[in-house]
Amino acid sequence: MEITRFAEAKPYEAPKHFDMRGLRLQGFDASSASFAWTGLSHFLPGGGASMDTSPLEKIYVVLEGEITIELGDGTKHVLNKLDSCFIPGDEAREIRNESNAVATMLVVMPYPEPAK
Repeated sequence: MEITRFAEAKPYEAPKHFDMRGLRLQGFDASSASFAWTGLSHFLPGGGASMDTSPLEKIYVVLEGEITIELGDGTKHVLNKLDSCFIPGDEAREIRNESNAVATMLVVMPYPEPAK
């Protein structure tokens, strides 16, 4: 078993994210998990991630606060504490914290495919 203590979790930068602080909880340099990695994202008020798509599936779980997710077709969903969603690969999404409180979200994703 491999344990990552929250106090020792290392920060990471997520592309196209702004006013967000991410911590790696499992996978990559945090553990030898090989099927997926897990991160914890703290979105400041007004923070988020620009509209983007990825071939990777994602699971988001809101632990605190409120997160608005807008899909590529303009559909908006507001996730509150302990709400979660699955985003299939290649589905465009934008993430926003439209509140005045910090929002915290658990992110679970498979590893990217190696470059060929």
